[in-house]
Amino acid sequence: MSEINFCTRVEIPKSPFDMSYQDRLMFLGSCFADYMGLKMVKHGWDAHVNPFGVLYNPLSIASGCECLLKPKPFEERDLFEYNGLVHSFMHHSQFSEQSVEVALAKINASLADAASHFASISYLIITFGTAYVYRLKSDGRLVANCHKMPASLFDRELLTVNQIVDEWSILIDKVLSDNAALKIIFTVSPIRHWKEGAHGNQISKSILLLAEHTLVEKYATWASYFPAYELMMDELRDYRFYADDLLHPSKMAVDYIRERFYDTYMDAGVIGEIKEFEAILRDVSHRPFHPSLASNKHFLIQTMLKIKRLKAKNPYICTSKQEKEIVDRLQELK
Repeated sequence: MSEINFCTRVEIPKSPFDMSYQDRLMFLGSCFADYMGLKMVKHGWDAHVNPFGVLYNPLSIASGCECLLKPKPFEERDLFEYNGLVHSFMHHSQFSEQSVEVALAKINASLADAASHFASISYLIITFGTAYVYRLKSDGRLVANCHKMPASLFDRELLTVNQIVDEWSILIDKVLSDNAALKIIFTVSPIRHWKEGAHGNQISKSILLLAEHTLVEKYATWASYFPAYELMMDELRDYRFYADDLLHPSKMAVDYIRERFYDTYMDAGVIGEIKEFEAILRDVSHRPFHPSLASNKHFLIQTMLKIKRLKAKNPYICTSKQEKEIVDRLQELK
């Protein structure tokens, strides 16, 4: 009998460079960058994720990288007030606050921390979400986030492939001049921007795909492309792989795409270490009904020994959070 396939498998060539826990990572871009990056942080990687919050368009992501290359603290003049909150057009609304002082403290703390990390990263993982950008009508300034202000205040523009490639070529040249060993992984977010309409979304994604293809060919020594968008559109096209809004991928879909990412950029040894760490995370999250029993203390001690064995094998895995939790829970038993 012939083999029956229920999807068209996207074949991804193995990356010529292997990622390891020794590498430092930076994720920038759409909420798919959050999905991927925050899970890797949870898996013990030394990674920073979206220090400006979610950024959707290529030009705003490039501006974020420029800020990390030459960090200059944001000032009060960079902020504005709307609907009782202080916002930054460069930042996601997670940085919005009721006072200028608190907003600036959050923004500049994130900037300083991320810029320090950015100076020595091994991998920059970029996720473009949309080719549409918004500019303030008052001064033509590009905004990363409109903060739900009236659409009449902005001009909407569809970027061209050349605009994206030109902007990113300048940026990549700058970044590589400081860090020639850096590897850049480009992705296009599999999340559909339905407010642009079905056709508008496809036009937008097509521009992003062409721009990333051009950049990867131009910087072939340093850059590669990971087909997150294609995995969602072809292998996972069934709506059971979508969240309730039918636009965002479900947890199962995100987990699958991340596993394919691991298979592409990591060897079997590193993937094995991730699985060991996942087992530790499950143990740490376990909460017994009767914590005072001697068996619980034994379980916690054994979990700490697992952490120490993994750290002895690979000291670059970040386990401090899990170790602290085990120590705190053991202290509670005394």
